[in-house]
Amino acid sequence: MFAVLELSGKQFMVEEGTVVRTFALDHEPGQSFTCDKVLLVKNGGEAKIGKPYVDGAKVTFEVLRHAKGKKITVFKFTPKENYKRTHGHRDHLTYIKCTGIEG
Repeated sequence: MFAVLELSGKQFMVEEGTVVRTFALDHEPGQSFTCDKVLLVKNGGEAKIGKPYVDGAKVTFEVLRHAKGKKITVFKFTPKENYKRTHGHRDHLTYIKCTGIEG
């Protein structure tokens, strides 16, 4: 059984036990939460496709940890004008584990 869902503006395909890395969520590590924005649920040969979401379908997650992503360096340079700027950025991420799919 797997599900396709929308979380933090992205779509994920999850099965039970799948670990997903997403943008930072407000939940603390060890907490559970449910996502009801399920776009598709497939159980064996039967598929339920939502318009846009499947009615009554839920996916339960457990928050594993918070982390920072890979550092991205942005460098601006204008030749002959003595202009250069360096800026770094790291995304705040959350690792979550799928613990159950209903639907």
